[in-house]
Amino acid sequence: MRYSAFSLIRNAFGGNRGWTPAWRTPEPKPHYDVIIVGGGGHGLATAHYLANEFGLRNVAVLEKGYLGSGNVGRNTTIVRSNYMLPGNEPFYEFSLKLWEGLEQALNYNVMFSQRGIINLYHSDGQRDAYIRRGNAMWMEGVAAELLDRAQLMKMLPFLNFSHARFPILGGLLQRRAGTARHDAVAWGFARSADRGGVDILQQCEVTGIRRENGRVTGVETTKGFIGCGKLALAAAGNSSHVAAMAGLALPIESHVLQAFVTEGLKPCIDHVITYGAGHFYISQSDKGGLVFGAEIDGYSSYAQRGNLATAEHVMEEGVTMIPGLSRVRVLRAWGGVMDMSMDGSPIIDRTPVEGLYLNAGWCYGGFKATPASGYCFAHLIAKDEPHPVARLLRLDRFERGYAVDEAGAGPQPNLH
Repeated sequence: MRYSAFSLIRNAFGGNRGWTPAWRTPEPKPHYDVIIVGGGGHGLATAHYLANEFGLRNVAVLEKGYLGSGNVGRNTTIVRSNYMLPGNEPFYEFSLKLWEGLEQALNYNVMFSQRGIINLYHSDGQRDAYIRRGNAMWMEGVAAELLDRAQLMKMLPFLNFSHARFPILGGLLQRRAGTARHDAVAWGFARSADRGGVDILQQCEVTGIRRENGRVTGVETTKGFIGCGKLALAAAGNSSHVAAMAGLALPIESHVLQAFVTEGLKPCIDHVITYGAGHFYISQSDKGGLVFGAEIDGYSSYAQRGNLATAEHVMEEGVTMIPGLSRVRVLRAWGGVMDMSMDGSPIIDRTPVEGLYLNAGWCYGGFKATPASGYCFAHLIAKDEPHPVARLLRLDRFERGYAVDEAGAGPQPNLH
């Protein structure tokens, strides 16, 4: 069924009895041309583009839980492309352009809101760094605006501009950035992939990877063995665990990133705002809750929960930037398992194992990259060559000395 105003009216007059499930619940076939491990945003986006852009329809997505139960449903929903380095800025700008046409492409409302993102700066050095970042964005054709203190005070009067240690002096604005509804993104990609013939197999955990003569031939799962021509890993924080089944050690670590949401408030924050004196980011959801987060917990973990020390740190940063937050009640918190790479940038590449493809190392950038990640991964799988905007995101770049170190933190994943 294609969603439209006509279908809405027709079903309304029919007692809403004509709606069909958004995707099927099929039994696994014995063999697929492509198997994608991971039913999150990136795996579903890859399946969508394989079917609808590259014509590969004998595809299965394997998800060990329910669809969208991982990081795609556990994030702060921010979409932006205000990066600086050649390996990242073209890629994330490509993703933002896909976001701008995604609802039409999927025939699904993902609630994409281009409200703009403002990165605050607190010193002359930070201002110069943001000028450099803005210039790098303009060199790629991406608009950026440097705002001074007076401009910000008109736009965001609730900020703590006169903090003794971290006064707010200005910010870098990208107007096309914003937020999207994370669950809707997963549902939209799943529905479109299913319409393209892709089998989405939920509650189907991969327990082993079978190889013959050095080539992947299929996967052992909780629903039995399933053969494949190509195997694509998009398992986010579990990438190391799944890759190890094929004898592959990855240059990533798994860390927990916490996020929080408050009680519903009247509209008060019109943009996405990030704190330059720390790593705090906040926006307001359509239901009125303030959604915010900060750094990863700092130590490796697969637990989808966080520690109280990090929670306290997040709250301190938030109240420092917006004193009024101290009067708002936090309703809930959750954690996602982050696959932190050695340079803070993602990996989209073939692996040394024949027939095995890797999409991992997304760190903080996974949700905003969902469309481009899926498109570029599908391009790689279908054509066996990297998409031009992802050509620097290779697996062997650490060995070759071509790191894409956006944060300038060196080969230490917990610092990115």
